[in-house]
Amino acid sequence: MTLHGADGADGADALLTVLELLARQAPPARFEALVDEARRSGLGDGELHRLERAVELAGTIDAGRAHDKRREAGLAALADTARDLTLSYDLDGLLRVITRRARRLLGLDLAYVTLRGPHGACYVHTTEGSRATTGTGRGDGPHLAPGLRIAEGYGLGGAVQLHGEPVWTADYLADERFAPSGSLDAGVHAPAFDESAESALRAEGLHAIVAVSLRSGDTVIGALHGGDRRVRHHTAEEIALLAALADLASLAVEKAGLLDRTRAEVSELERDGARARSRLTRMRHVSEAHGRIMNLVLAGGDLRNVAKAAADALDATVLIRDPGGRCLAAAGDTPSLDEEAVAKASLDAHAHRRPVLADDVTWVAPVIAGSEDLGVLVVHAAGGLTGEDERLLELAAQSVAFLLLMRRSTAVAEGPVRDELLDDLIADPPHAPQQIAQRARRLGVDLRRPHVLVLARPEGGEQGRAVVWASSYAYRLSGLKTVQGGCIVLLLPGIDASAAAKAVAAELSPLLGHPVSVAGAGPAQSPDGVGRMHQEAGRCLDAMSALGGTGSAASMQDLGFLGLLLSDDNDVDGFVDAAIGPVLDYDAERFTDLTHTLEAYFASGGSPTNAAEALHVHPNTVSRRLERIGELLGPAWQKPGQVLEVQLALRLQRTREVLARGRVTSDPARQSGPPERTA
Repeated sequence: MTLHGADGADGADALLTVLELLARQAPPARFEALVDEARRSGLGDGELHRLERAVELAGTIDAGRAHDKRREAGLAALADTARDLTLSYDLDGLLRVITRRARRLLGLDLAYVTLRGPHGACYVHTTEGSRATTGTGRGDGPHLAPGLRIAEGYGLGGAVQLHGEPVWTADYLADERFAPSGSLDAGVHAPAFDESAESALRAEGLHAIVAVSLRSGDTVIGALHGGDRRVRHHTAEEIALLAALADLASLAVEKAGLLDRTRAEVSELERDGARARSRLTRMRHVSEAHGRIMNLVLAGGDLRNVAKAAADALDATVLIRDPGGRCLAAAGDTPSLDEEAVAKASLDAHAHRRPVLADDVTWVAPVIAGSEDLGVLVVHAAGGLTGEDERLLELAAQSVAFLLLMRRSTAVAEGPVRDELLDDLIADPPHAPQQIAQRARRLGVDLRRPHVLVLARPEGGEQGRAVVWASSYAYRLSGLKTVQGGCIVLLLPGIDASAAAKAVAAELSPLLGHPVSVAGAGPAQSPDGVGRMHQEAGRCLDAMSALGGTGSAASMQDLGFLGLLLSDDNDVDGFVDAAIGPVLDYDAERFTDLTHTLEAYFASGGSPTNAAEALHVHPNTVSRRLERIGELLGPAWQKPGQVLEVQLALRLQRTREVLARGRVTSDPARQSGPPERTA
């Protein structure tokens, strides 16, 4: 396109060209050329600035699209690897697939798997991208080729073997932690030095290295490594994806080992052919059942179908529970469980990373991804479980973990878009309501329905786990979530702000293991009400902190007269009715004077005798009236908190009456009428 001046039409054409380039997914150079051409054509400063801003936003959209493609590629690689695991027992082939996909998933120069050998040493089992295998070696030392022996405790693999957690470095050659005199754990662990392994790393020219553990139960059996021949800082998401691949590699190793053990046993039991055939049949059953379960997961099946497939395969009742103990899905007749024993077994299962018996017929298997606790499988098998059944239980738990990760990735993928919508809803000044409503409908959020807003502030600990939970929670309830000022903001369908706040606290606080302060506000039924709810919830949270209510959950309605003072709508009628409504109704129906008696009682400092003198009645009359008031307001009406609300309600009621009389007096139409009747 050619630009000829600085008028508005040319600027609009340039912006349209940006959209056309974005739609065609043109390379960044085309956008830069468009800006250069606009400058040369003499486009006005204002139009040129808008064009540059449009190009900048187009670059952001293109980067987001690239990020989504990388995420999709990562999930596809995980799904393909999981499918391969259900089809083959060839350990060498599976590990080659895993290292190849690790390279593709993270864009690595090199990926390799090390397995523990006898006496604690490790050896390189599989490599992908090594200079030894690509023919690009420099001949200046050994390379990371299969069979290379690595001393116990050396490098990142040694640290993973010791701690069991992922370890990474942006530049291994310059990282003092891995020098012979370095330390990864304040002097507790001094890294071993292996000259041949060190030479191999240098010959490969590696700088950035990340290692995650391969486990069998609670034992580290090896590590999956990724390396780059440049300095690189790995993200938490990249490390989590590599850990998921490592879990699949662990399953491949264990699966191959299980088949080897079965073959050895079959050889020993050749004289008992019937028993051997039964064992092989059971092995085939385990493999086929695991294949069915994993196919359900890969097809996007729900947790209930996965639980039913596992229950059918194990001939047992299966319950899938989240980290808080809440049942997510169940299959079979739910038995009466000893929850205390199940809770203890859950802790042991996660500590040892394998199924644990809660009682004679109840197993608890951990649902984990890397080091993250995603819940447990509770299996009640009246007929008991064989060794193969236990292995199938582990495979089923791993499949459930994979399904939960895929679900969470789906929720997180559109998370930034949903976060931006809630940010715009609570912005000051607010964005255009029509535009906001259209964006909400595209995300499946109907802002015309009643919504409440919940503000949650974790009191200690890291915020990351709370944010991940909030994304899943909002997605599950068809709401929105964002993070502002250290607080998690949730916009949820509903009309009871207090109940919503308490539900969030009940689920989030046990998950984090420390208190969470939660405030609720609302409801509102339009986009322009969200900002008001956010401000009100913030005031409620501040009031809770000032009153020593840190770690609790409440809304303005729960704060009594403080809520009345702090809220935006100032519902005086509702407050007065809640505090002294029964007394006002009693006086109106029976022409009594309990309200006046209450005022005199408080004015006399809570003395029935002094109140009687002010009212010109006998003290016994005041006592009987106070008893009646107690019947109407409840036995706690004279306790400090309620007394304060009753007195405030009396003052508000008296003020309303004075204002009402003032309106009557100033109304000319009423002045000409009959005089007002007084009691």
